[in-house]
Amino acid sequence: MAEMALRSEEREGAVAAPPPFLLEKLKNYGQDHVFSLWDQLSAEERDLLIEEIESLDLPRIDRIIKCSLESKGLPVPTFEPVPETSVSTVEDRTPDERERLWKKGLKAISQGKLAVVLLSGGQGTRLGSSDPKGCFNIGLPSGKSLFQLQAERILRIQSLASQSIEDSARVDPIHWYIMTSPFTDEATCKYFESHKYFGLESNQITFFQQGTLPCVSKDGKFIMETPYKVAKAPDGNGGLYSALKSSKLLEDMAMRGVEYVDCYGVDNVLVRVADPTFLGYFIDKGVAAAAKVVRKAYPQEKVGAFVQRGKDGPLIVVEYSEMDPAMSSEINQITGNLRYCWSNVCLHMFTLDFLNQVATGLENDGIYHLAEKKIPSIYGSTVGLKLEQFIFDAFAYSPSTILFEVSREEEFAPVKNANGASHDTPDSSCLMLLRLHANWVIAAGGSLTHSVPLDLTGVEISPLHSYAGENLESICRGKTFHAPSETTF
Repeated sequence: MAEMALRSEEREGAVAAPPPFLLEKLKNYGQDHVFSLWDQLSAEERDLLIEEIESLDLPRIDRIIKCSLESKGLPVPTFEPVPETSVSTVEDRTPDERERLWKKGLKAISQGKLAVVLLSGGQGTRLGSSDPKGCFNIGLPSGKSLFQLQAERILRIQSLASQSIEDSARVDPIHWYIMTSPFTDEATCKYFESHKYFGLESNQITFFQQGTLPCVSKDGKFIMETPYKVAKAPDGNGGLYSALKSSKLLEDMAMRGVEYVDCYGVDNVLVRVADPTFLGYFIDKGVAAAAKVVRKAYPQEKVGAFVQRGKDGPLIVVEYSEMDPAMSSEINQITGNLRYCWSNVCLHMFTLDFLNQVATGLENDGIYHLAEKKIPSIYGSTVGLKLEQFIFDAFAYSPSTILFEVSREEEFAPVKNANGASHDTPDSSCLMLLRLHANWVIAAGGSLTHSVPLDLTGVEISPLHSYAGENLESICRGKTFHAPSETTF
């Protein structure tokens, strides 16, 4: 009541000074500079500043800032290459083994045990768009966006799961949890609504927002974007864990009977959402966490790599900028491959039990990565720190992790840079999908005509018809398709 009275007096202009209870609170955390321009603010702006400060969980934020700044000086842990026993390579899996894992995964999906989480907090800024990145049209013949491709893959897997069960029992839809940010949430929700959820049921999709944290100076002080607004930024894709917990979505998953959670990033054109083979392998091994990996294309490729922390420690991800170039180039003399060759491509699987544990563990540790960035401030653009967690931070807490190698050409085509860049562009990812689908057609007995070299073109097959090249022989064998085109059946 006292706070409400003070706020009321402030609106009436009766109190010239900042509210004493808020000023004292900020002083306790060394952030009272937030009120330094109070005298220059209008009554409305003062209200906005008070609301801003009251919305901040100051004890939590203070702990995060202190823990993260203190961790900067800690020595980088020693690490070793991932043991061979922790990796399932492509060549390890025979056709019979792949079919067994596929069926095992489909069975779990048909029983409603899998949920899918999409990390979709980013905008397409580097692609020249302010829209959510998932809305981006990469230039496929169909004009489909990333969101549509992923939604249709979920629909296809649901269909395959339904076909895989012997009785006529209804298969529950795969629940799709989509993490947005304050910058993409409204636009993402409207995009799905305007496209009628791409054929999915609206109630099988849950949108939720990742959190934000204040941007700070190198000594931990809040940066003010305006005299009445603290500069804030999303807390990284690892904000997933605290967002799932605070939104009570982990309880929601449990209520739905979910046991396994497939997590992935929005910008991979070839992502196999809810992959039954990966799920089957994950269940087979009985581990807490798993990640799909691809082999590094070359030693200095700018991707994080999985390593083992210490002699017998957990598998973790080391960013390319944190690994010594000489170490990145080390060769295994027996195999001839890079010693640190397993690239993290943000395709992960967790048990629900482990997600509950890691959400608490990461929050208690309070250590966030510090990213030095230009921050908009009342003094113009200034260099400051954004506080972020990454989804791969969870692996440090996992009692058991396995890696599952996949083919880059079949499952990893990221869209990170605008056309004209040397790699990871809409054009390059589009071409990878067209080539892959052309290979499906040829493997199914079809042939292609093309007006440009075949390695520069291909065909597009709707995910609604084929998820991973299946179901094509009866309609491709003996037929000719022209590239580039969308192949419809």
